[in-house]
Amino acid sequence: MDGLDITIRKLTAEDRSLPIDIDDTFTVNSTMVLSLKDNQIGYTLREIPAYEKSYAAKDSEETGDMGSSEYIDHPDRAIYAAFASNRAIGQIVLKRNWNQYAYVEDIKVDKQFRGHGVGRRLIEQAKLWAQGYGMPGIMLETQSNNVKACRFYESCGFVIGGFDSYLYKGIHRQSDEIALYWYLLFD
Repeated sequence: MDGLDITIRKLTAEDRSLPIDIDDTFTVNSTMVLSLKDNQIGYTLREIPAYEKSYAAKDSEETGDMGSSEYIDHPDRAIYAAFASNRAIGQIVLKRNWNQYAYVEDIKVDKQFRGHGVGRRLIEQAKLWAQGYGMPGIMLETQSNNVKACRFYESCGFVIGGFDSYLYKGIHRQSDEIALYWYLLFD
């Protein structure tokens, strides 16, 4: 798949019936162990027994179908999709958050298209969208056991701004996942 021709575009009302079926499955095999030093959050990794995870069911509850009027043609929200050979292979869902940051509600790249720069292109598009609306930066939330995603955000210039060890206990009381809040501040 080297030389993959990727197109990124904003979804419009004409895309309401566009089928987007992205396999967001990933392997969890480690988790981040957080530390705080001089008011900076750092981490080390701890290996854990491997298992597969997906956010697909959660996503459909949050955004409904991809033609949702909550995101398309809305001044403070947008969905961008990455296409290869007219097939949707990734997407990023954005909104202006209450604190004026662009908030990444969802970003995913189909499992078979990872490693080709699709996620980085989606983050670059999010930067353009946020800067175009005068936002001070981008924020997002992910889990401490989604280590590949965390390292990807870090490679894009994001830093951990905070964490919440109780956020997911409302869903699963025994959850040991920690919500991490990542920020990319514009100059």
